[in-house]
Amino acid sequence: MNIKMIVTDLDGTLLHSDTAISDYTISILKKCREKCIKVVYATARDNSATIPALSELVDGFVRNNGAKACIGNTLVYSRIVPVNNVRNLLVAAENAGAKITAENNGIYYANFNATKICWWIQQHENADFNTLDIEAEKLYIIADTINQSEGEKLINKYLPNDLDEIFINGMSLILIKHKEAIKSNGVAALAEHWGIKQSEIVAFGDSEIDIDLLEYCGIGIAVGNALDEIKAVADYICETNDNDGVAKWLEEHILKA
Repeated sequence: MNIKMIVTDLDGTLLHSDTAISDYTISILKKCREKCIKVVYATARDNSATIPALSELVDGFVRNNGAKACIGNTLVYSRIVPVNNVRNLLVAAENAGAKITAENNGIYYANFNATKICWWIQQHENADFNTLDIEAEKLYIIADTINQSEGEKLINKYLPNDLDEIFINGMSLILIKHKEAIKSNGVAALAEHWGIKQSEIVAFGDSEIDIDLLEYCGIGIAVGNALDEIKAVADYICETNDNDGVAKWLEEHILKA
């Protein structure tokens, strides 16, 4: 296999269920880089994806599900959402009782305590969506705080054409983002910067927001704990995240090849 770039999701894929990264995985990624293979992570996380052990092992990253792609501190790709463009939806949803948060540079502006959504959300500020004026990497509506039919009605009425809404399984979240803020677009920008072909990229993932990534890259691999939807589009299925599936596949197919 002529692989020049490795792309991996973090939670549920590269990281163990307790969010740790094993010494074995670290050693495999180091060996891949020694072979001049670029290592990239692509995550829905924001700045909390800055994991010390991992930061020293990657050449670039895609965060906020594709809203931003960077090489170090250099921004290579960006697709963000000015809150003003989606204000009508947010205000209508809030009036219907929905809890909402908009993320900008690691700060979550919300009409509730957003740190309760996910453990990685650490910075929260109270927000009035009638006046909030920021550019958001992503926005969430807490799905179980609004009637489903009412929520669908508001989204159909107010969601701008350049935005997408995605229901995230297991978290009861409606993700609102720019249509072009997808992992594959961020990865494509990094690959173009380095002169790497699409066919020379291998990608790993576990959830619905990784589907476009696996379909885009030359080789798409689902970890054993992945959703059935992503296994259906994968070229290979490796072991689970807790069994270091990513590292084991790389050792067998890249380092020993």
